Amino acid sequence: MSSENPLDDEDTFKILIATDIHLGYLEKDAIRGNDSYNTLNEILKCAKTNQVDFILLGGDLFHENKPSRRCLHSSITMLRKYCMGDSPVTFNILSDQTVNFNTTQFPWVNYQDENLNISIPVFSIHGNHDDPTGAEGLCALDLLSASGLVNHFGHSHSVERIEISPVLMQKGRTKLALYGLGSIPDERLYRMFVNNQVSMLRPKEDQDEWFNLFTIHQNRSKHGPTNYIPEQFLDDFIDLVVWGHEHECLIAPTRNEQQLFYVTQPGSSVATSLSPGEATKKHIGLLRVKGRKMNLQKIPLKTVRQFFIQDVVLADYEDLFTPDTPQVMKKVEDLCYAKVTEMLDEAERERLGSSLTPEKPLIRLRVDYSGGFEVFNTSRFSQKFVDRVANPKDIIHFLRRREQKEDIKDDANVDYSKLLKVTAVEGLRVEDLVKQYFEAAEEKVQLSLLTEKGMGKAIQEFVDKDEKDAIEELITFQLEKAQRHLQARGVSTEEDIDKEVRHFRDSKKNTTEEEDDIKEAMNRAKAHQRERGDETVDPDISDEVTDVTMDSDEGSAPAPTRGRGRGARGRGSRGRGRGAAASEPKPAGRGRSQKSSAATQSRSIMQAFQAPSRSSRTVAAMSFAVDEVTIEDSDEDTPFMKAAKHPARPSSSSLPKYSSQSQSQSSRGVAFDDSDDDEDNPFKGPGRSRR
Repeated sequence: MSSENPLDDEDTFKILIATDIHLGYLEKDAIRGNDSYNTLNEILKCAKTNQVDFILLGGDLFHENKPSRRCLHSSITMLRKYCMGDSPVTFNILSDQTVNFNTTQFPWVNYQDENLNISIPVFSIHGNHDDPTGAEGLCALDLLSASGLVNHFGHSHSVERIEISPVLMQKGRTKLALYGLGSIPDERLYRMFVNNQVSMLRPKEDQDEWFNLFTIHQNRSKHGPTNYIPEQFLDDFIDLVVWGHEHECLIAPTRNEQQLFYVTQPGSSVATSLSPGEATKKHIGLLRVKGRKMNLQKIPLKTVRQFFIQDVVLADYEDLFTPDTPQVMKKVEDLCYAKVTEMLDEAERERLGSSLTPEKPLIRLRVDYSGGFEVFNTSRFSQKFVDRVANPKDIIHFLRRREQKEDIKDDANVDYSKLLKVTAVEGLRVEDLVKQYFEAAEEKVQLSLLTEKGMGKAIQEFVDKDEKDAIEELITFQLEKAQRHLQARGVSTEEDIDKEVRHFRDSKKNTTEEEDDIKEAMNRAKAHQRERGDETVDPDISDEVTDVTMDSDEGSAPAPTRGRGRGARGRGSRGRGRGAAASEPKPAGRGRSQKSSAATQSRSIMQAFQAPSRSSRTVAAMSFAVDEVTIEDSDEDTPFMKAAKHPARPSSSSLPKYSSQSQSQSSRGVAFDDSDDDEDNPFKGPGRSRR
């Protein structure tokens, strides 16, 4: 790319945008182990080549909550290589940095640290893979923050109220307000938005002069009634939203016609699941902001492994075979072989001239064998491509559609499209599996003290984050709380105890108190673990890594599965001598077969998380002045300017004041005078918008 561009001047912010890098994904795989590291290296090298002002990451920098030594070493090495240097940083931070960077003992931006020499600052929020855990609420990003390599922002410490305070930046005459919100369970954040418990702070002075950029890491697509965050929940003074967590690359900004802001979804830089959304070409973005105008340039990633996916419905090939055709299985296998070979040929054609693209592509063929067909041996089939593909073990994925029986009362109003559903589901979360188990279980094996949500959360902590004592400590905490509840109510008979425990459990299901108490119990469990001096086994020491699919591109909250040989060191080592402690309370049976004295020890499990009910706080709505934003876009390669002098660190007395703003109900419009014929893409050509 050229070194000069008329768009790059002393008033223009240049920001490199990327999300969901998932560093360390399948790092022990012989073929795909270096994919995430190569792509991060390409992203950082691109930032340095383009002389950006800073890098903005939208969460999930790390794939594991506890990255291995290799993963941490590689990330630190690359950040030091590309982000440190003598090039001056040409923008100032105007906001209160002790509020913006509240997760470190060095609460200021790293390039203003007199002991560091930073040329490209990195600002990042945390995702659901590398989210804070433990009583201290620390995550892997905090390690990089303490070492001065990354500026971790957007971490909310409160579970009752979220106030998003922006990082206020100024370069020349351009003022940029950078908002960030790290990953929060979607159901909880959804409820907080509904209850007006989320507010975004704005400067009191010159509100119309700020370009407002918001980074979020949540479900964007709807996975349930409250298991996502609608775009309409976000404040309408925002100009651009960088949406992380969704893996499908939809980096071209789209306009929300209700809130009248734009949303860009960069997607992941490595395929963590073999789903259609991951097959789209991977990009990062180069965002230019000058005044109230912006320009977003797509930059394709060259080190990403190719991924091709096709669907085959065997019933559509009646002219070739039917379930009754002789040797039909052989003919089906030949068809699949032809399809895979076709995708491999296409991959080879696309790879010509690109030396950075890995040689072996990812191939996925989803075969619908509904209608009486039989499946063939996939292991034997995969051996034919073991030297040509990166995922030989899971090239073929068989699925079958079956008719779901539903209660049909009115034949005239039947939606027949819902009668056929795919039974194969990829990317299920641990909580979903727990919920499905108890929904299908008989009455005699239902939970009496625990709720499904609490049990699912404890199991998720055990599976995702290797917290070996999560389940046991959670149960102990909840049992104690249930016992206190029974004593306070003065219940004595066995029948009353059973009734009161069930009532106590049911009263807290699907409430805010339930989520708050789960978090409180998990924090106490981790604190107890530290008090006992237990050491966590180094995640870098493991037996093997299983080749599994992770996040769906559609944003389902992942449950990363590690092939760490837990049977040898996980569950088997969790006893810690508790069984011999006479004073340790044991959960009572589900039954009414327990005696009264034993029943009083039945301390509730999930509902034992009583927390004082929170009153819903309302935020005073403030009207704001009509904004004027002009947005530009260009698909051409753009050159880059030389940076100016290193700015002086602003004094705290010069920091602007903030005012709280809830979701305003006032509408604002964006009208474009665009000479381009393509009206669907407002980023084509120099366009002006008026709000």
